[in-house]
Amino acid sequence: MYDYVIVGAGLFGAVFARQMCDAGAKCLIIEKRNHIAGNCYTKDVGGVHVHQYGPHIFHTNDDAVWQYVNRFARFSRFSYRPKVNYRGTMYSFPINLTTLYQMWGVTTPQEAKARLESERVAIERPSNLEEWALSQVGRQLYETFVYGYTKKQWGRDPKELPTSIIRRLPIRLTWNDDYFNDAYCGIPIGGYTALFKALLENIPVETEADFLADRERFESIARKIVYTGPLDRLFEYELGANDWRGLQFKHQVISEPDYQGIAAINYTDADVPHTRCVEHKHFDPVERDHTVITHEFPSDWSVGDEMYYPVNNEAGESLQKRYAAMVPKNYLIGGRLATYRYYDMHQVVASALHLAKQQLQSTSDTIPLKRAA
Repeated sequence: MYDYVIVGAGLFGAVFARQMCDAGAKCLIIEKRNHIAGNCYTKDVGGVHVHQYGPHIFHTNDDAVWQYVNRFARFSRFSYRPKVNYRGTMYSFPINLTTLYQMWGVTTPQEAKARLESERVAIERPSNLEEWALSQVGRQLYETFVYGYTKKQWGRDPKELPTSIIRRLPIRLTWNDDYFNDAYCGIPIGGYTALFKALLENIPVETEADFLADRERFESIARKIVYTGPLDRLFEYELGANDWRGLQFKHQVISEPDYQGIAAINYTDADVPHTRCVEHKHFDPVERDHTVITHEFPSDWSVGDEMYYPVNNEAGESLQKRYAAMVPKNYLIGGRLATYRYYDMHQVVASALHLAKQQLQSTSDTIPLKRAA
């Protein structure tokens, strides 16, 4: 009998399991894939640590979260400074004073502010992504950096998307081209898989185990189920399937020590099918005679495909709430898929720590734990 059977060996499940096992609970993790670490999984390709499901950069302002992950790995100091390729012209990104100099020749924050104000489209109440972007940066910057990339990424015209998707994009009137302004930002030295191996040390994990195919057995051996998969799949799409975007990854080994000179280049022209090209050795630098690149191709999603980005429209939010109301009382849910939210990694860690703390406080009288804190 386990105190917790945890469905999914990704970040949420691994952190929750670590906390509960350290407190004396008995946990089992089951994972449908043939590896741990979820979408953070990195594969060693001749010494280059390849982010198999897209690049993951750990960044946070939370001291406690940063100290927690550093218990399990050493992190390099990494600054994410992608470039943009728009119809063969390279630009600094995110939008900053360098970008505006490249576009318009402005050289001071005052010049940039004045030019942006003249470019902005007067829209009092932006109702969609396109209107919000036009109201912030005007048509030229919108068409160069936003329109094509967004249309590819989401498979929809920006007029059909909510403003929340674009509000994460920094727009700066300084020369600062660091995508993240967090106090801490880094990549685990040796790759994320090594971090997960340390995180899951002495915790039993069954890979290639399909929870839904053997649900009754797993429920019979657990006091509680911690479910990190999508809720619509849990209920066999009884109320319908939620809407997601998919991704296809084309990994290539290149017989050169360096391919593009930077970790990521975004391709913002709508006519280019991929959204970005990633070169993995720039995340965790190693001296090798070869390099590995990955082109990312957004794709439509259908039942059975891997899920990457939730389409948080009104219909999706409504369906998620209906499924959440059906979750059995002995189930706990967490993580991106189960909550139908696009979370950064530090947010996933924080939420898993919070749930574990709640469980330790509420179960200390019924499960013989070493501590309840």
